[in-house]
Amino acid sequence: MSLPVPGSAGDALDVLSRFRVEFYECLYARADALFELTDAILCKDGPVQTLIDLSLEAEHRRGHGALYQALNAGWAEPSRLRSLLASLPVPRAVDGRIVLAVDVSTWLRPDAGTSPDRLFCHVYGRGRSKDQFIPGWPYSFVAVLES
Repeated sequence: MSLPVPGSAGDALDVLSRFRVEFYECLYARADALFELTDAILCKDGPVQTLIDLSLEAEHRRGHGALYQALNAGWAEPSRLRSLLASLPVPRAVDGRIVLAVDVSTWLRPDAGTSPDRLFCHVYGRGRSKDQFIPGWPYSFVAVLES
């Protein structure tokens, strides 16, 4: 299951169903199109390469124009969505511990001189004393691991 929770499969489906209803309630402008777009992203087999590919997924029942309107004019309530995500059960290892994996990466943009908020990101070079600091944006992903 993609959403492990203690208990039966029916309990997991209840959690998923409640999440989908509450997620839809976080969407305001163009809610139907944004919801279908989210379903298309989650159900796509493989990486998303172009937006137009998402409009061809079975879960996205609208035309490609609705996809672009949802992205341009759609709106989700960030604080409500944040609270919803924080309320989900956290997967645990067999012994009950929460195991996290963190990936810290950088998006290097040395030629984007007019872009605000760039920082100097450390980049490991090959060879001795070849490390560099290049302008860009650091970011990180945190994922909860299962057993």
